[in-house]
Amino acid sequence: MTESVSTPTPSGVQRRARVVLWRHGQTSWNVEGRFQGQTDIGVDATGLAQARRAAPMLARMEPSLLVSSDLARAYETAKALAEVTGLQVRTDPDLRETNGGGFQGLTGSEIRQAYPTDWAVWASGDPHHRNPGGGESRSDVAARMLSAVLRAAEEVGDGLAVLATHGGAARLAVAQLIGLPLERVGSLGVMSNTAWTLLERRTGTDVDQWVLVEHNARTL
Repeated sequence: MTESVSTPTPSGVQRRARVVLWRHGQTSWNVEGRFQGQTDIGVDATGLAQARRAAPMLARMEPSLLVSSDLARAYETAKALAEVTGLQVRTDPDLRETNGGGFQGLTGSEIRQAYPTDWAVWASGDPHHRNPGGGESRSDVAARMLSAVLRAAEEVGDGLAVLATHGGAARLAVAQLIGLPLERVGSLGVMSNTAWTLLERRTGTDVDQWVLVEHNARTL
């Protein structure tokens, strides 16, 4: 039997919605160091095992809503939690990873060779740069991720929503929610496969604030 741990409610806070951003399990392209973006790659055997190992830990947090990116690697990860909790997996394309345009499918060295100028701008953290071939900017991704998180938080009320998503998109959502400039998203550590980030929205008469409770967590 586990004990629930409660924290004092800050003065003036009447409602606390919690959102977990959960990165998908490992894929073969993760192992090869390829830019996945919105290429629809599923998890590999290791990734599925990672998801099944993380799922019971997240289940102990008693989520009441489970939403996933519609890309296979996130959905397959979310299904592992659905099997433990009995929750249905809803998909939301706003939780997709950044569309990397021509970068997708290439390794870092291949990108630097094929797109040296675009790579330099991308690596600089410019939030408005779009990679060639239909790429998205970081600011675009942050905006759609914010919409997805806010919808989930509103629906879950005082409960917990788990959003199965992607590492880059998740960090952009965190930055947007806590007011970190998108140029500094690199200050947030890269999320490991099936690690999660927990945020809490505290609202009340005089407060509406998102708090980063934990980042890149893999245990309780």
